[in-house]
Amino acid sequence: MSISNGVQLITYADRLGDGSIESLNTLLNGPLAGLFKGVHLLPFYYPYDGEDAGFDPIDHTSVDTRLGDWSHVKKMGESVDIMADLIVNHMSAQSRQFRDVLEKGRESAYWPLFLTKQDVFTDTDETKTNEQIANVFRPRPTPFFSDYEVAGSETVPFWTTFTSNQIDIDVESELGKEYLSSILTSFTESNVDLIRLDAAGYAIKRAGSNCFMLEETFAFIEELSKRARSMDMQCLVEIHSHYQTQIDIAERCDSVYDFALPPLVLHTLFTQDASALAHWLSISPRNCFTVLDTHDGIGIVDVGPSGDKPGLLDNASIDALVEQIHVNSKEESRKATGAAANNVDLYQVNCTYYDALGKDDLNYLLARAIQFFSPGIPQVYYGGLLAADNDMELLAKTNVGRDINRPYLSTADVEAAIEKPVVKGLIELIKIRNDSNAFNGDFSVSYNDKLLALNWAHHSDTACLEIDFNTMSAVIDITDAGKSTTITISELLG
Repeated sequence: MSISNGVQLITYADRLGDGSIESLNTLLNGPLAGLFKGVHLLPFYYPYDGEDAGFDPIDHTSVDTRLGDWSHVKKMGESVDIMADLIVNHMSAQSRQFRDVLEKGRESAYWPLFLTKQDVFTDTDETKTNEQIANVFRPRPTPFFSDYEVAGSETVPFWTTFTSNQIDIDVESELGKEYLSSILTSFTESNVDLIRLDAAGYAIKRAGSNCFMLEETFAFIEELSKRARSMDMQCLVEIHSHYQTQIDIAERCDSVYDFALPPLVLHTLFTQDASALAHWLSISPRNCFTVLDTHDGIGIVDVGPSGDKPGLLDNASIDALVEQIHVNSKEESRKATGAAANNVDLYQVNCTYYDALGKDDLNYLLARAIQFFSPGIPQVYYGGLLAADNDMELLAKTNVGRDINRPYLSTADVEAAIEKPVVKGLIELIKIRNDSNAFNGDFSVSYNDKLLALNWAHHSDTACLEIDFNTMSAVIDITDAGKSTTITISELLG
């Protein structure tokens, strides 16, 4: 199948509009009409408001009735490409299947569906087992395993890579394969075109390894992607890791995220030095989706070193980058990051991208222009679309770090926000990215004397973004069907 080469929106169904998929679709056909070629609809399964904002589904094949049903997803998919999350690694401890395990223990028909500590670490030598566990890559500060009492008589440590309410699935078991296939069937029947493989890098565990992106994991992703393609869907792999890992994964799957781009763009604008960014864009995967902001924080691990492998930025540059975000956000991001709030990730800074840039409208449009002219299909998070501020009230209410960038925005909020000059400018950039045929062609990048040029060419159609970091000025030159247009980024602010 073919995915539209245009800008996509990332959003929750309950946090943009008036609280339902139908309301969101009304927005997409009203105030936001024609802006987006696709929508990444963040988890809408039952329950969408669990402990991890929908990423801990009780029933992955069911739309939460408070949001709508599959017919509403299908209706939206008639006008835009739909991306949905396939939560590969785990399901909720409240699920029917796991509750059956708790009741019946090893006699449950669903016992093979879930992964226990003993399923992976079979050695009876406790010292050796502890050494192996110490080598496992840890994305969160919570324990690897959570003890549950089963059948009223036995305490079993189940794998819980993320939280104690998210029980890891044995994706290699027959029940695991059937479970994932049932979700794919729900998707393909409801006009879902793209599947975001959430947490796929953690799905395969082997004793003696770090249990992250193993060779067996690559094979698992390839097989799952093959199944999806046979059902006329494509897969997007979500992995936060060293940049070389992204390059390697991209060679073996439909598409990956360019998670290195968000911190590199910030570093570029903070230092007025695009050398690291230009280097990355010269080697980055072309079969990618680009983001600056998402429902998660701003990733850092994606540009950092890993062991003896150097990163795109060194540790000193990363430290300076993180500190500048805190300064620009007037310390709000510091209150939402690390030990300051209930955070589940060790490698992200929680802050809106707009606040990370100190609410500087010109720099924000420069950042979006760089994103749209970089290789890949651009996605814009709903908060970023509307240049939303850090939601300190929601953060104080929930003490969940990521909620600083997960605001609830009504239809009235949207209608007001699209009148802001910075949002109007962003909308114009989205139209440029959607409308120019040059973006269907070849990409090149150059950086000399602090002048960054991002170029696209498709036959006689061309598009070029030039940013002069000596003066912090930027110009877009477009030639489509013989007609040439020049736009300065500052003009977009009115």
